Amino acid sequence: MARSLPPHSSLSANTIFFLNSKLSSEQDLDGAPTILSELRTECDYLDQSLSDLNTRIQSHLTRHSSQSGRVGLIFSNIHAHLQGLQQSSAHSPSDGVSRRGMGEGLQALAKEVARVETVRKYAETALKLDTLVGDIEDAVSSTLRRHALKKDSEDTREKAIRTLRLTEDILSSVTKKHPQWTQLVSAVDHRVDRALAILRPQAIADHRALLASLGWPPPLSTLNSSNPYDKRSNDVQNPLFTMQGDLKFQYCESFQALCGLQELQRQRKTRQLEGHYSEVAVRQPLWAIEELVNPLFIEAQRHFSKWIDKPEFIFALVYKITRDYVDSMDELLQPLLDEAMLSGYSCREEWISAIVSSLSTYLAKETFPTYVSQLDEESITGTESQARISWLHLIDSMIAFDKRIQSLVVHSGMSLFLEEDGNLLKISSLSVFCDRPDWLDLWAEIELSDVLDKLKREMANDINWSNEGQVASILSAQEDLKSPLISGSFLRYLSSVVDRCRSLPSISLSSRFMRLTGAPIIWKFLDCLLLRCQEAEGLTALADDSALTKVAKSVNATRYFESVLIEWCEDVFFLEMGLNQAGQLKTPEDNNSTSRRSTEAPGISIFDEEIRKLEQFRTEWVEKLSTVVLRGFEARFRDYTKNKKQWQEKGEEGWTVSRSFIGALDYLQGKMSLLEEGLNKTDFIGVWRSLATGIDRLIFNGILVSNVKFYDGGVERLGNDLAVLFGAFGAWCLRPEGFFPKVSEGLKLLRLAKAQLNNSLVGDERWLKENGIRHLTAPQVKQIAKNRVYST
Repeated sequence: MARSLPPHSSLSANTIFFLNSKLSSEQDLDGAPTILSELRTECDYLDQSLSDLNTRIQSHLTRHSSQSGRVGLIFSNIHAHLQGLQQSSAHSPSDGVSRRGMGEGLQALAKEVARVETVRKYAETALKLDTLVGDIEDAVSSTLRRHALKKDSEDTREKAIRTLRLTEDILSSVTKKHPQWTQLVSAVDHRVDRALAILRPQAIADHRALLASLGWPPPLSTLNSSNPYDKRSNDVQNPLFTMQGDLKFQYCESFQALCGLQELQRQRKTRQLEGHYSEVAVRQPLWAIEELVNPLFIEAQRHFSKWIDKPEFIFALVYKITRDYVDSMDELLQPLLDEAMLSGYSCREEWISAIVSSLSTYLAKETFPTYVSQLDEESITGTESQARISWLHLIDSMIAFDKRIQSLVVHSGMSLFLEEDGNLLKISSLSVFCDRPDWLDLWAEIELSDVLDKLKREMANDINWSNEGQVASILSAQEDLKSPLISGSFLRYLSSVVDRCRSLPSISLSSRFMRLTGAPIIWKFLDCLLLRCQEAEGLTALADDSALTKVAKSVNATRYFESVLIEWCEDVFFLEMGLNQAGQLKTPEDNNSTSRRSTEAPGISIFDEEIRKLEQFRTEWVEKLSTVVLRGFEARFRDYTKNKKQWQEKGEEGWTVSRSFIGALDYLQGKMSLLEEGLNKTDFIGVWRSLATGIDRLIFNGILVSNVKFYDGGVERLGNDLAVLFGAFGAWCLRPEGFFPKVSEGLKLLRLAKAQLNNSLVGDERWLKENGIRHLTAPQVKQIAKNRVYST
């Protein structure tokens, strides 16, 4: 007998919705038995769940009853102790021993009360956590059932997340207030981890299915291959903007659920790692954004495989994707992220960093291995030019892409994002070198080889070894230092290497690349100058004017190069690279493997050692210039010192200077004029001062203290000769005699009156001070006084 249907008014809204969705047409009636079977199965499952829940409740009640009995027994014992103490106090209130015993009993009682309170709190906390974890496990089991309604599944997941948050709050409180309850926390964490291991993959799978139903990823628009960086963009259909109704509501709910799970995961990791591994980064990329990026990037990779030889198209497409969808991150998803209470995240930043991270992963897995294999193949055949050109072209494309991404970040109002430590790694395709330092070394080798090949042609051009054709407005410092053009060429290529270093996203990478590429360029420059100077010295021993000019230009080039490096090294970027290098040199392995590095402690700047070598080279060859000129002067001065009779007579008639001294002075002035014209001002000052010191020593030792007898005419002759010598140096200083201290004071002694010089106190410290003698010793003064002969 058929049963009649219940009245329509007696049915609930959920029941009516279910019947309408399952039995919307007459054809659906054929599936009624199947629906009935599914409902009976669902009812059996719910009955079983209810039975399991009753069993668990009974277990909790039994455990609570047992613990309550234990607590009641403890309180009974405490009550008995209190009664005993009260009776003891009433019987002997004045007895000191009893009072002491009562105090000890109260102390023991207080400890017992505290222990009981701790046990009670532990029992309550354990019971509450067990209940919450049970609810979590039940919710996770419910979400796994494929026959449950979708709405019920989402509600159950939300309930599980709320329960997880409550559980985490209790665990955080327990960790801070009761750190000794480690076993309880560990047991709960173990059960929660098992639940999360099921809940997170299921939530992500549902989110992916929802994105697919929305039409994500959208089709990629066609790029204009002739101009891949065209700023004009076709109208992009963004499914995130076009979704409506229930789909939009479901996506928002799913997005927030993922964010909630991630925030919960972050809180748990922070609590678990607190005090142990503080250096471990707890922050992870935003899961919901990664789920948007991953399918979109997989779609883009179908195009990447066609552009293996045209990497600029790959970067153009990735940039276009990043730019086209970045606004929707702020407008649609950021409010959802804020509602989810996930602190420290920006959807715009996460979108850009996730795109760049996916690109870096693709480069590391697909592009770079291909380019490395091409280099290996060409190295076997002996022709590496094309593979090296392709490699450098890839690097240029990566640097250009990073600059465009950084510009996009700045124009999007995220300039502070770039200033935070570590964020540059997230938006740089060059971060691929962080995990592959061998590729960085290979890049440095290719870059260095390319630069040296270009410099080889520059060095072969004789025009570059002159300082003609310089533009004063641009190369004013180079012109002032009279540096040849070749130094500017080396600095130009070195500057390009520095620019590449600045493109790298970390100081450690920049420092390593600079040491592998920049430092060898400086050494090559120094070796080239040393070779030219040695050639000039070997041919003529620097006696020829052309040889002196050649060395002078090398010194000028070194001075200019050194000044530019010093100016560069005052920049924070170079100081940071130097500090990074200093930190690496603290390990003995790095010290042993570093070539051409001094054993002294490293300086702050990255180029400290190279600057010291340049200064050492310049000082050495400036001294050689002074030595060569002084040696030539001494050879022509020898006849002048040998003629000892000239100091016994007056000067020659009509001559203000001795004839034998003229040749030496003429040689000196000729060489000094040549050096003044060819050498920069700073190093020329060092040359003439060194020459003055050498000539002062030469005249003093060869004439004044060489047992020569000086008569009045000889003193006058010597004064005239020295006046001419001082005049030659007067072109470069106001008081040239100050640079000939011994000769000047020796002449001063010879001009003293007989009474002053024959005084018994000659050479005494007080006598020397009174007569202004500061650079001569007492024996030297006595020797000069002994050689002075007065006519009367």
